[in-house]
Amino acid sequence: MKIAVIGGTGLIGSQVVTKLNAAGHEAVPHSQSTGVDVISGQGLDRAVAGAEVVVNLTNSPTFDEASPAFFQTSMDNLLTASRKGGVRHFVILSIVGVDQVPQLDYYRAKVLQEEVLKAGPLPYSIVRATQFMEFMDAVLSWTADGDTVRLPATPIQPIAAEDVADAVAEVAVGAPLNAVRNIGGPEVFGLDELGRITLSHKGDARTVVTDPTAGMFAAVDGDVLTDRGAHLAATRYTDWLS
Repeated sequence: MKIAVIGGTGLIGSQVVTKLNAAGHEAVPHSQSTGVDVISGQGLDRAVAGAEVVVNLTNSPTFDEASPAFFQTSMDNLLTASRKGGVRHFVILSIVGVDQVPQLDYYRAKVLQEEVLKAGPLPYSIVRATQFMEFMDAVLSWTADGDTVRLPATPIQPIAAEDVADAVAEVAVGAPLNAVRNIGGPEVFGLDELGRITLSHKGDARTVVTDPTAGMFAAVDGDVLTDRGAHLAATRYTDWLS
């Protein structure tokens, strides 16, 4: 099966390409570095030509109010090129609970991306993942101040990027879901607890202070970013840290 992976050189995309090719498919990575621009449309027709499946793993360069325009334009351009190219299945990666956090610009933008795909001309699949384990260092940096890191107790269900790539690759070679598949890690932690585990493992002496107003995840109500009924990956956070 020939599969065009747009955003195929990033954290998830590069692993999806490797896994699909190892399974005997022809997965081709495309990104700005290969001459493909989802905003201008440059290189898109060439990228999707002959592909049976398009996996779109591109991401907005910002998480602010500019992100909806990125997803609207990129999806319009990709869907137009894919329809012309005869693509039969279009896959995107989204976020578990994304439609439950309208307070965040980026989450509203991802909902828009999903809606554009659902209303579009192609059979589709949406894979929604919980928060990546690989992003924890960035989360800690957002609210670090001297010897303390402030984090809310927002429930988080961390999943390893490799497990996300496995799930995306599996969906890409299957029949279109025309629906959403939720995937998540095997455990749920408070974000503050996850911060303490992370710092302890790294030998970092900073203290995590529980602060319900700190950082982006302070805007999240309840446990909407978790789904214990999702397709659960095997990798536990402490094993991933090790």
